[in-house]
Amino acid sequence: MNYQRIKKKNQFKKILSTGKRVYGAALTIVYLPAEETAMAVCVGKKYGKSVRRNRIKRLLREAFRAQAETIARPCTFLLIPKIAEEYSYQAFKRDIGSIFKREKLVSA
Repeated sequence: MNYQRIKKKNQFKKILSTGKRVYGAALTIVYLPAEETAMAVCVGKKYGKSVRRNRIKRLLREAFRAQAETIARPCTFLLIPKIAEEYSYQAFKRDIGSIFKREKLVSA
């Protein structure tokens, strides 16, 4: 499944102010129903230097891409990782899958 990337500040603000927040062990997902599936990753400077932030973003994007096939209805997603010592693809993928199931965003 293809999805759009969110890049504009006003889109981020809209999702953060009106979206539904769902918490997992490794990340928080804020989502809104939409006409087309879109995704953004929010990793600020408190997560470390640019090399570390970019790695976190790559891991999150890949974990989302792996789970994107199962999304039943289009939504706009904002992925925010929790502060941790180590970040892993497995943890992000597991969290995204469990949150999608809990929120009934996946097709059965």
